[in-house]
Amino acid sequence: MTDGANPPITPQPEPSPVSGGYGFPPGPPAQGGYGFPPGPPAQGGYGFPPDGGYGYPQPGEWASAPSGGPATSPAPQPDWEAMADRSADERRRKRLWMLGGAVTVLALLAGGGTFFLLGDGDRPKPDDAAAPPASASPSPSASKSSAPYSATVEGDATLLRDSYGKTGIRLGPDFRIDPLGKRFQIIGKGTAKSYAQSAEPVVDVSKSFTVVARVYSSGAKGSRIAISQGDGESFSFELGVNEVKGKQAWIFRVQTGDKGAAATTRTVTAEGPTVFKTATTLMASYDAEKKTIALYLDGKKAGETAAGPIWQAPGPLQLGRSKHHDIWTGPWQGALHNIRIYETAFTPEQAAAYKEGKLGSSPKPAHAWLLTS
Repeated sequence: MTDGANPPITPQPEPSPVSGGYGFPPGPPAQGGYGFPPGPPAQGGYGFPPDGGYGYPQPGEWASAPSGGPATSPAPQPDWEAMADRSADERRRKRLWMLGGAVTVLALLAGGGTFFLLGDGDRPKPDDAAAPPASASPSPSASKSSAPYSATVEGDATLLRDSYGKTGIRLGPDFRIDPLGKRFQIIGKGTAKSYAQSAEPVVDVSKSFTVVARVYSSGAKGSRIAISQGDGESFSFELGVNEVKGKQAWIFRVQTGDKGAAATTRTVTAEGPTVFKTATTLMASYDAEKKTIALYLDGKKAGETAAGPIWQAPGPLQLGRSKHHDIWTGPWQGALHNIRIYETAFTPEQAAAYKEGKLGSSPKPAHAWLLTS
């Protein structure tokens, strides 16, 4: 213990002359110095691997100064520009490969579309036979997905669309739309509700005209009227089937006096050809200059007769019925399509050309419904 004064000092002996100093071994320091191995430092210096290793340059990677001093300039570097060019070329090849693949896919798709277009060989021609009534009634809007043609006015499945004019025809309860190839026809049941009518007259009977329709009658007997005009006491004209001498025959009839008097009715009859379940193209013409009416079956003239000016009965165009003495008659049983109205009287040459599909663009229909081409 002390009294707070400096502790006593004990003198330390002086190091021996031959010692290495306090804490060091006696004798001179070993070569390399204390703590280092004897001999010259290994390449790379103490503690560093001789080949550079671990982030340090390899031997010879850095050039030495002429005097052997520290490195002053790097060794030659890789050709970075060439490497960049090779990388760009590789990217370009990849882009070309991807572009080539896309073009191939598009070509395959285009080829497939062409195949489907060319494979559409079952589309009916204008004078293909109308099919017998089908058991199922399709949605009229289905034509939009299968073909650009639409049989009905958009948004109204009961109004037949006029392909050339602006006159729609409203379907009655027992007239339905049925498929015909990739187009459509209408089917009548032969009842009082098997009809369709426009909102106003379509044919100007004071002038020349031709009415054309592809028809298929499944009514075994009686009168079956495909097209007529007028809803007053009598018709102006009617085209369809009537019994003549106990057999059904195709007829075209016009009224030249009011109230439907038999004495003022003029008729062209095609006796002989089969009517029942036989698809037929009917053409009925009125020549206002020659004052004649003519009937053609499948492009061939069946008959012609003189007829004075046609009586302009009040009322619209009718499909599937006709007015006789203020009573609806001749309910249609069967199919109708390719209905066209021309504002000219067909000649025999034009009738034959129509049947062959060679009529061309003149004359052009004024109105048309349920086209199949």
